[in-house]
Amino acid sequence: MRRVGVLTHPQMILQNKRKSSPVPMDVDGPSKKSRKEKHDGEFRSVKASIVLAVPPVFANRLRDGVEEMLDTMIMRYEPSLNGVVLAHSDVHFLDRVARLQADSPFAICHVGFEALIWSPLRGMKLTGRVTLCSPDHVSLLVHRTFNVSIPRHHIPTDQWEFEYGPAENDPEFGNADEEDAVDASQGDDDDDAQATTTDQRGRWVHKVTGDRLGGKDRWLQFTVVGCSP
Repeated sequence: MRRVGVLTHPQMILQNKRKSSPVPMDVDGPSKKSRKEKHDGEFRSVKASIVLAVPPVFANRLRDGVEEMLDTMIMRYEPSLNGVVLAHSDVHFLDRVARLQADSPFAICHVGFEALIWSPLRGMKLTGRVTLCSPDHVSLLVHRTFNVSIPRHHIPTDQWEFEYGPAENDPEFGNADEEDAVDASQGDDDDDAQATTTDQRGRWVHKVTGDRLGGKDRWLQFTVVGCSP
C-alpha cells in the first residue's frame, strides 16, 4: 500500500511494505452505511465477512482452522478493507454448515469477524521518525511499524538540500565510525543507533537555517494526500 502525503515542509509517499494476505479468501468489506460514517482516526474497527477454504486437517476443528487462517491476515494489507489488519475478534460462522465442492476436501466456510485496521485517509496528519536519508529519497517509520518513503521529487529542493556524509576513503571516516559506535552502544533506544547510520550516509538540511529534516529528534509530521496499491 502506498500513500502520498504532504509534510509541513516536503511532500512524501507513505508506503506499507507488508504484502497482501496469501490465503485463498474472499473478503467483504464494511457496508456502504459504515463507509459513509465519519472516519475520525487512522485506526478503526470494521465488521467484515470472508469465505475461507479450510484444509481437511481441521475437519473436526473448523473454528481453529478459521482462526489460524485469519491470523495470516494480521499485519498485512487487505485491499477490500482498505487497510492493514492489526487484529481480529468476534469470529463466527454465518452458515450453519460448511460446503464441499466436487471432490475437493477443503471445507468452504462463510465467516464473519471484526477487524482492527490501520487505514489513514487523505488529509489526515501523521507523524513518523526519519530512519534513512539519501539523495533520492527519505525513509521514515510510523508507529515504529509502517514504512514511509519520500521520493526526491516530493521534496522542495528550493528549501532543502542533501548534505553528504563522510566518504569511505576519508581518513577521518574510521574515527567517526568508532565514536558513533560508542555513542550508539550507550543509548537505550535502538532508533539512536539507526539514526547514527543515517547521519553517516548523509542528511537533508534546510538551505537557510541548516537544520536537518526532522530536527534533532527526527520526528516529522506530514499530511496524507493520496494513496495507491
